[in-house]
Amino acid sequence: MRKTLRWLLSLVVLIGTVGTAGAATAAQPRTTGPGVVTDTAADIKDRLLAIPGMSLIEEKPYTGYRFFVLNYTQPVDHRHPSKGTFQQRITVLHKDTSRPTVFYTGGYNVSTNPSRREPTQIVDGNQVSMEYRYFTPSRPAPADWSKLDIWQAASDQHRIFKALKKIYDKKWVSTGGSKGGMTATYFERFYPRDMDGVVAYVAPNDVVNKEDSAYDRFFAKVGTKECRDRLNGVQREALVRREALKKKYEELAAAEGYTFTTIGSLDRAYEAVVLDYVWGFWQYSLLADCDTIPADAKKATDDEIWTSIDTISGFSFYTDQGLSPYTPYYYQAGTQLGAPTINFPHVEKKLIRYGYQPPRNFVPRDISMKFRQGAMRDVDSWVKHNANHMLFVYGQNDPWGAEPFRLGKGARDAYVFTAPGLNHGANVAGLVPEQKAIATARILEWAGVAPAAVLADPEKAKPLAKFDSKLDRRTVERGLRP
Repeated sequence: MRKTLRWLLSLVVLIGTVGTAGAATAAQPRTTGPGVVTDTAADIKDRLLAIPGMSLIEEKPYTGYRFFVLNYTQPVDHRHPSKGTFQQRITVLHKDTSRPTVFYTGGYNVSTNPSRREPTQIVDGNQVSMEYRYFTPSRPAPADWSKLDIWQAASDQHRIFKALKKIYDKKWVSTGGSKGGMTATYFERFYPRDMDGVVAYVAPNDVVNKEDSAYDRFFAKVGTKECRDRLNGVQREALVRREALKKKYEELAAAEGYTFTTIGSLDRAYEAVVLDYVWGFWQYSLLADCDTIPADAKKATDDEIWTSIDTISGFSFYTDQGLSPYTPYYYQAGTQLGAPTINFPHVEKKLIRYGYQPPRNFVPRDISMKFRQGAMRDVDSWVKHNANHMLFVYGQNDPWGAEPFRLGKGARDAYVFTAPGLNHGANVAGLVPEQKAIATARILEWAGVAPAAVLADPEKAKPLAKFDSKLDRRTVERGLRP
């Protein structure tokens, strides 16, 4: 995986608070105040805080739920637990212990505000969300970066699951989008007995790091020729006008205090932003958004070229200040996950000085990195031969889906579906009706809450919870990440 583009769309969609008729009956909670719900047994906060290593950061009220932001003590090295610990931030959106639980991670920081993911809506359940290790504040001090790998992170999830399963003892489904979808897949690979189902959204699968021709084929066909020509034209023109637009960049950097120590220079940062432009558009925009791209780049003003590049790629990202929050991601991309490299056939070679830069260029030099071959091939092979109760959802126009997970003969009750016309925000709701019904029905059954009507006819499947405009709103967050 590697750098691409900002505007992380959360995969939260259409989720709500009320179960439909036919769902598994939940124990009736008692209300102790507006927006505060507890189980009829012990108070859920007391039960959570009774877990060794669990501590409360804060509780935030939300009608129909209780929402806790917590720290959980984890070993820095799960193979050698005695060699230090760190505090990992998690959140719990508690509905009722009689409901299933969704285990979510985005693969980065965790939000400390109540929110729900699509599977949580579908099963009308609880949600546990985990901050990925080494994203601040969930970082050991000092940080031994060699302990940031996919097995250690999967082991974080395993310990959290074991601790919380004593309270939430119904079915569990793991989920995540993008790097979070990868994380959910790796968790399943290393701890296949923990979860009852996996829903991995837009999860890239860079099996062979040095073979990236799938991405070039994707960009040659995605969308329409008119849209591709518009985007390619703006990208090329930004390189033609490099010196003029770099002056605007220098002014921005001076005004905002941006520095470029990690990437090496403002010129390198400028080219990196420009080369992200086409990928960034398809990752988080739709074909209909092509109308916002200058139709004739050669006739566009400098301001129009600048604004289009900045809106999609973001000139702030490759600064030290923009890169710093994502050091853990680039470290992993450069040591295990891999990072795509693409060609730019519409741009003359003389206009490109650096090309798609490797993850090493986005990590401070005092952090040593060495790519470890085989990690992604191992996961890919495991999924092909062992996937069980797994659903992969991709977007047709999402570049990261150019190298997806695929299923082999050993897969059982597992699916790979693609949402037509959608991007990196693809979800079950965006699938064609037949696939949407199958996916929803399988998630309900994996979670143990499929109504009898759905068991008899999957076409009757629908989410068990209603949309909540605050809890389920989609947000856009700038950040360079898959």
